[in-house]
Amino acid sequence: MIPAPPDVAAPPADAKKTSSGLAYRVLSGETGGKMPGPTDRVTVHYSGWTTDGKMFDSSKVRGQPASFPLNGVIAGWTEGLQLIGEGQTARFWIPMSLAYRGQPGRPHGMLVFDVELIAVAEVRVPPPAPSNVKSPPPEARKTATGLRYLVIEEGKGSRNPTARSAVTVHYTGWTTDGECFDSSIPRGAPSSFPLNRVIPGWTEGLQLMTQGAKYRFWIPKELAYNNMPGRPQGTLVFDVEMLSFR
Repeated sequence: MIPAPPDVAAPPADAKKTSSGLAYRVLSGETGGKMPGPTDRVTVHYSGWTTDGKMFDSSKVRGQPASFPLNGVIAGWTEGLQLIGEGQTARFWIPMSLAYRGQPGRPHGMLVFDVELIAVAEVRVPPPAPSNVKSPPPEARKTATGLRYLVIEEGKGSRNPTARSAVTVHYTGWTTDGECFDSSIPRGAPSSFPLNRVIPGWTEGLQLMTQGAKYRFWIPKELAYNNMPGRPQGTLVFDVEMLSFR
């Protein structure tokens, strides 16, 4: 067990306080390194106490730091860890409204944490759904099969892939209600595949592109997954950047 700090019952006068009610004080590392964003993944050592001095959790006792995305923890952690940088240790007094909010089986009331921010890893998120995700605009072109597409950025050269080409692309896909169901962006690496092994809308649409081009496709159900179990249904919208093909 790690003893509770002497000011566990309430934040001292020199503690800073945010508009949400979170109080904090930097304990060490006055000039911190990289600060996390709200969706970044952090690695920390921490210990937590209730205001009566009872320790309820500690990564130091387990001997293993914890890693997690900041948008997957209590609100007080999401907010508080964005106030410090790598190498800093801070003490947080987190009110119940920013902690577990009376959830059964969780510690109640204000919680106090000592947190050492060891490392920050940026987590890439897919872009938001385009404003015209529900339906293609009038200027979108249409093929004989019903595929609609919009040229966002012209590519280089005059060569196009064929149905037997292997392509490398970055992409994001949404349903028409704006829900992102797949994207290469968060993975941090483009996807490569032969064009004759994907949905018909991709096989057709990507042959219209040249290297470096960026297109938006509205792919009707018949050219997408067409009632395939476990796959998104209806018209699907993709932004695709053609990186290369062979």
